[in-house]
Amino acid sequence: MEGSSGLDAAIESLLNTEKQCRLAGDVAGTRKAAVDIVELCFKDAAWKTLNDQIVVLSKRRGQLKQAITAVVQKAMEYIDVTPDVETRIELIKTLSSVAAGKIYVEIERARLIKRLAKIKEEQGKIDEAAEIMQEVAVETFGSMAKTEKLAFILEQVRLCLDRQDYVRAQILSRKISPRVFDADTSKDKRKPKEGDNMVQEAPADVPSLLELKRIYYELMIRYYSHNNDYLEICRCYKSIYEIPSIKEDPAKWTPILRKICWFLVLAPHDPMQSSLLNATLEDKNLSEIPNFRLLLKQVVTMEVIQWTKLWEFFKDEYENEKNLLGGALGTKAAEDLKLRIIEHNILVVSKYYSRITLKRLADLLCLSLQEAEKHISDMVNSKALIAKIDRPMGIVSFRTAQDSNGVLNSWASNLEKLLDLVEKSCHQIHKETMIHKAVLKA
Repeated sequence: MEGSSGLDAAIESLLNTEKQCRLAGDVAGTRKAAVDIVELCFKDAAWKTLNDQIVVLSKRRGQLKQAITAVVQKAMEYIDVTPDVETRIELIKTLSSVAAGKIYVEIERARLIKRLAKIKEEQGKIDEAAEIMQEVAVETFGSMAKTEKLAFILEQVRLCLDRQDYVRAQILSRKISPRVFDADTSKDKRKPKEGDNMVQEAPADVPSLLELKRIYYELMIRYYSHNNDYLEICRCYKSIYEIPSIKEDPAKWTPILRKICWFLVLAPHDPMQSSLLNATLEDKNLSEIPNFRLLLKQVVTMEVIQWTKLWEFFKDEYENEKNLLGGALGTKAAEDLKLRIIEHNILVVSKYYSRITLKRLADLLCLSLQEAEKHISDMVNSKALIAKIDRPMGIVSFRTAQDSNGVLNSWASNLEKLLDLVEKSCHQIHKETMIHKAVLKA
């Protein structure tokens, strides 16, 4: 009890000193008195008194910004040495409420919120941790280091994905432009020298920009995997593959290149997929995994692929990759792979035939008539193919439907070619006649 009264007396004395310095406009004196109160409470392990005094100091009339900043920063040093989790949470909440709405301690508040969310996550309260993190909009903080901002937003995205809130995860991920990871890091190192007061240095536990790039794309892979957006997953893996630390180590880039190949084949056919496919085929590293080079070659070549032969050849490779693709994705991906091979075969047939019987087409695709018709209809609906099916005749026509302007243009073009041929023929006849006359005269 005596210790408590002694602490109260010491705090009262320091509060009077703080008041005198504050009214006199003595910044250094006010800051020192306020920090001394915090240190005194810590030495006596009076955690409740510490919380109370932090609030009292922050609410004193005309309190100086420098004093509040010093109090918050000093008290943050004691978070890790609190006796238990409850005391730690209480101290973090107190400091967070004091820092709320104050621009000069916005970075400290963001760090406090991140620590609180981590504690909640360790307690298994993922939803609560995600809600706490979403309160802070670090993208508006001008004085926070770029890497720390990115790390904070990525943590927000991760927590949303953990609680399966995919809509919010997408909204938060859009706060990060992928171009920010390609910035020249050597320039960033010079920035703090130009204006040390403007941008604070990131804490030591914040990952480097390239490490953050890898984390960002891994989180985006988790997001796109939810929608089975294979092309976007492939592009994310491609970006990870381009990171220098990964591209220099065959043990790191080999599994990623395998994934790029699988997701390229799983992605629906479109210009972006085709461009990525050709770019990947030109990669010299692909020669290290010949099976996958063969797989991409087959997909690129305009020839009908026998699904059964392909599956027999690649089944073992697929089973090895299944765990890496994700448990739930395994069966779905196998079905989608078969669908992509069927779509590839239909596109190949459409290149070589303008009209074909449905029965012959079904034989080429190794499908029943109903399945062949369904796949053609789906591709026409998705605008991947132009075709018409004459069901009574059982004929599929791959000719492009033309409007009246198109028909007239083709007629005009054909007439032009015809007249050109007639003119050439007349010229040749005239030439032959002239030569014949010259021979007769001679």
